[in-house]
Amino acid sequence: MIAIYARVSTEDQLKGYGINNQIDECLKKIKNQEHMLFKDEGISGEIIDRPGLTLLRENVQAGIIDEVVCYDPDRLSRKLMHQLMIDDEFRKKGVRVVFVNGEYAQSPEGQLFFSMRGAISEFEKEKIKQRTKGGKLRKAREGKVLGNYGLYGYDYDREKKSYKINEEQAKVVKMIFDYFTEPTSPFKGINGIARHLTDMGIPTAKNGKVWHRQVVRQMLMNISYTGKHPHNRYDTEGDYVRKQSGQTTQQKIRPEDEWIYVDIPQIISEDQYNMAQDLLKESRRRYAKDSLHDYLLSGLLRCKDCNNTMTGARASWWGEKVFIYTDVKNYSGAKNKGCGNQIHTSKLDDVVWEHVHHLLNNPDEISTFKQSKKVTAMFENELKQLEKELEKNKKGRQRLISLVAQSDDLDLSDIQEQLEEMKSKEKSLQKKYTQLEKDLKAAKGESNEDMITSAIRYYTENKDSLNFEDKKAIIRQMVKQIYVSKDHEEVDIHLF
Repeated sequence: MIAIYARVSTEDQLKGYGINNQIDECLKKIKNQEHMLFKDEGISGEIIDRPGLTLLRENVQAGIIDEVVCYDPDRLSRKLMHQLMIDDEFRKKGVRVVFVNGEYAQSPEGQLFFSMRGAISEFEKEKIKQRTKGGKLRKAREGKVLGNYGLYGYDYDREKKSYKINEEQAKVVKMIFDYFTEPTSPFKGINGIARHLTDMGIPTAKNGKVWHRQVVRQMLMNISYTGKHPHNRYDTEGDYVRKQSGQTTQQKIRPEDEWIYVDIPQIISEDQYNMAQDLLKESRRRYAKDSLHDYLLSGLLRCKDCNNTMTGARASWWGEKVFIYTDVKNYSGAKNKGCGNQIHTSKLDDVVWEHVHHLLNNPDEISTFKQSKKVTAMFENELKQLEKELEKNKKGRQRLISLVAQSDDLDLSDIQEQLEEMKSKEKSLQKKYTQLEKDLKAAKGESNEDMITSAIRYYTENKDSLNFEDKKAIIRQMVKQIYVSKDHEEVDIHLF
């Protein structure tokens, strides 16, 4: 039995190449003899696990097929290794492979030509991918948005290759950021905002009726709303092939220095975006589910001795029911059971509020307030050490380059390998250095002055009528973390 195999990829279909022409040419080749047809439509030639091809191979193994007719070797596969494997598999079963676009004799010369055609086909495929990617990056560097990604708050301008503000959606974006960053917001965290948007009947980007917390979170994390739209952010190499073969795709984020930013209209300020990022890091604990008793410092406390989080609980002390903060974790699977640090809520609440209250009335002291001398000293020492390592690595690279310039008999491949290793090391060190700088800045309480300014403004306007919820909101706006020693002699308050 003769088998005809035909294939077109999604790219071929978009370019207008159909599968029927291949089939017609194959039918002419066999002069319309009886045959079985196997085909794959919209599947990349880079993968070997295709339904039509798999069925063909199964029929060959079963001894049903005597001859396979295909328009061109690259229809079997775009990869040379796959072409050779399939050809060898068929020949071992005594099945002859015939191509309409060129005859390949079963001889060393014919096999060489077959291999060359496969190599050229694979090379052409890679060159197309490279040119497409290069063209997109060039357009991004020219300030053009590469396509309509459905960015909520914007409409895509096809002529200008850019985004323009959608006024109605932009109001929602501002609303989300305002609700999340304002200390007096009536909605607790991302989930509260999502429920509020749903209750208001505001349609989602796809005209849905329900806002999910993850959608709100992604919007809060999207730097594009500051007017800087990133391209080349994700490494999608191989994603198309994995998707075609039924595998899950895993988007890897490229190093930030490889991103290309395109200017688009701004919806929110960079300061408010940074404020939202700081709050997002803390939001999981800060906006935990409501408990039977409201705790002023819930989500902010850690034990200074064992570093466990401290949560509110009801306890019995000397026969009296009291509320405490404790680091003890009794639940199954707790990694750290805690060191037994416990303190009355009223005692710690008074200490923290008294300190915050003093700073609110003396804002000039905030700039000189040092939350943790040990932490800042540690970061500063690490930064100095990294500076030395970076300088040492830089000098090492310079010495290698000078050595190459002065010598004629060196093995350049070894030198090149060493240079690549040193370059990779420098990149890693620089990434650590940048992160440490951010950590040091945060430890000194300089990371987000706007949050503290907002809290001071609210306190000034309402200081004569503050209730429990007001105090709680102000503390959350100013305080990032509170460390309490087990002996209660030290209470370290870290501001934002």
